[in-house]
Amino acid sequence: MSTKYAFNKGLREVRFLFCQSSEQSAAVRSFITRAYPTMKRNNPSIPILIREAAGTQPKIYARYERGTEKSHSLEGLTDKQIEDTVTGLVQ
Repeated sequence: MSTKYAFNKGLREVRFLFCQSSEQSAAVRSFITRAYPTMKRNNPSIPILIREAAGTQPKIYARYERGTEKSHSLEGLTDKQIEDTVTGLVQ
């Protein structure tokens, strides 16, 4: 599927962790506000978890079949870099 944010069939869950008020998480908050509706519309059966906690460094986790998990820090990235990172993890 060539649809934007079409997740790999082996993906089981995506989690975003970030601070709800810090400047270093601002790009992640902006990305999620913009991209979440498209991600969820194109992947209705895959959980996309959004976890906000004070002082948390921005990070994304992708859990795949057989319990494997990958993560990537989103700290200091621009909106475009976050999009590229997310795309790399979910495909």
